[in-house]
Amino acid sequence: MNNKENLYQFLLRCSDDNLIAGQRMAEWCSNGPILEEDLAMVNISLDLLGQSESFLDYAATLDTMGKNADDLAFGRSEREYFNHLLVEQPNGDFAVSMVKLLFFSAYQKELYTALMSSKDERIAAICAKAVKEARYHYRHASDWFERLALGTDESLRRLNDAIVELWPFTENFFEMDNAYQALQAENIVPEMADIRKKWLSNIQEVFRNGEVDLPGDVHMYSGGINGYHTEHLGHLLCEMQYLHHAHPGAQW
Repeated sequence: MNNKENLYQFLLRCSDDNLIAGQRMAEWCSNGPILEEDLAMVNISLDLLGQSESFLDYAATLDTMGKNADDLAFGRSEREYFNHLLVEQPNGDFAVSMVKLLFFSAYQKELYTALMSSKDERIAAICAKAVKEARYHYRHASDWFERLALGTDESLRRLNDAIVELWPFTENFFEMDNAYQALQAENIVPEMADIRKKWLSNIQEVFRNGEVDLPGDVHMYSGGINGYHTEHLGHLLCEMQYLHHAHPGAQW
């Protein structure tokens, strides 16, 4: 790959993370535990979809086939998506969704902060705006984590179940390949080991405030950034892409 192809790949990874996470969060619309939280989750979904659009718009300028952002969002197959595995996992109950948001937003918060210093000015500008949203998402998930942890026996049980279910997908955030390393050499993306260290520090603080122990050593899943996914992504894409496939080229 040349650096243009490497950059295109990275932009798709960033956009796909947000697009799939936003789609999952949108599934909570009208299903939230209380009205205020229902609205909060819809707004978080809109934030994520907006971030995805920003990255897709940039990626479309590098696409050799002349595809636009909508084509990239709705015209790719499962193997052509490069999101991390955590974001495609089903919502489960409210505790699962909040733990998932905590892990993901803590990662995004640190990644976007570092990318604000990217040599690529357009990436830096996108992340300067997106980081504010990521910080809010992190605070929101952190607050709910503590409320569930220090609430009832039932809420703590559900929280612990969610942690056990989702923790094995967290190391996937920090995988690197040749494309990423090439961009790192050009000062376009940060050192992933630094992002992981800051992410873990954030998570340790939240767990400590909730008086919850971090999981021990478990098998960690890999994939996603190379187009290998769990069975859940295909089902999500069938729903997300249905209208585009049923009415190709339709305009509002």
